Amino acid sequence: MASKLLDRLRRSIFKEGELHVDTDDTDDFPESSELEDDTDNVSSRLSGTLCFDGDGVLDSEEAGETSGPDSDLDCFPESIDNACGSTDISPTGPTLKGSSMLTRQLQESWRNLRTRCVLEKLLFEVTDASVVHEANSKYVLYTIHLIQSGTFDNTPAIIARRYTDFERLHHVLRRQHREAMEGVHFPRKKLRRNFAAETIGKRSRAFEQYLSHLHSLAEVRASPAFLEFFYLGELRNGQMLVRSGRSEEALDTLVNALRLQEKLDSPHKTHRLFTLSAVASCYQELERLSEAQEHCEHALNKLVPSMDMQKIQQKQLHPLFVPLLQANIWLCWKISKDKRRWEALLHEIQELGIDLENQPDLRECVVKETLLESEG
Repeated sequence: MASKLLDRLRRSIFKEGELHVDTDDTDDFPESSELEDDTDNVSSRLSGTLCFDGDGVLDSEEAGETSGPDSDLDCFPESIDNACGSTDISPTGPTLKGSSMLTRQLQESWRNLRTRCVLEKLLFEVTDASVVHEANSKYVLYTIHLIQSGTFDNTPAIIARRYTDFERLHHVLRRQHREAMEGVHFPRKKLRRNFAAETIGKRSRAFEQYLSHLHSLAEVRASPAFLEFFYLGELRNGQMLVRSGRSEEALDTLVNALRLQEKLDSPHKTHRLFTLSAVASCYQELERLSEAQEHCEHALNKLVPSMDMQKIQQKQLHPLFVPLLQANIWLCWKISKDKRRWEALLHEIQELGIDLENQPDLRECVVKETLLESEG
């Protein structure tokens, strides 16, 4: 009797091969989830505006740690959309439906999904935050690596900035790009515990997300203030070192500035051209001729496509063009590299009546170049 009752119950549940599932618990899985790390109240969400609120604001980061109430209520939700969610790469997604698909088709579909999801994206990662003591001040210096994800990036670019540098950038951007910066909130200063490990850790995460958000705004990432924060100061410092004859020190600064421009994909071609010329000049001074020639040719390849005969005939050449061309021809000769293409171009320019005798050399052009914030 018991077996018959069980059999009847089983038939009623699985009637006509359909399985009835209770869906009353779907609220247990919200549409957007919050991912929390080990620190309290620090989270990164998939959407929303940036915020990092403290209890009080000070004019100086060097505030004493014994005045005013303490606040650990810091949050900085991430507002940058992920390139692909976890549901997009599921092998049971819409493109992989059907048991009749061949193994090769399944493999190809899975490969296509993986290709779509491995997107190149610029990451900002705080790799070090150290407390610096100066004569009458104390501050935290954040070292930030710019790394291109989606590829093996063995040439990261590096900047080191303090809180006041970030704060200055934010104020300028708010003033110059009010609409674009409307939803961006900056991590405020605390009244206490500015140098506590927990505060520095939270603020490091906040700055990573803050820079990622700024870089996602096309209007902001092309602004002079944004470029000044990342590499224009580096270019001026490198130029000063070249002027003083410290080529090796200048080279380290200028190569990093060039990497920063490449990572940020800066639209300012004049900055890139100056940096390539300055790096080539430093390599030449240090007798690293192959590397000098490589950077000279790279700069020339950026200049030549933008030239036309009308500009050449009107003698409207870029001031760096002839010095780069002459330097490149000499370097090609020194390292036994084919230079006929560049000699033909130089001869063509000379035939148009352009004076080549009284041109400054490459180093002189680099030293005299004026770098403005609005340049480019």
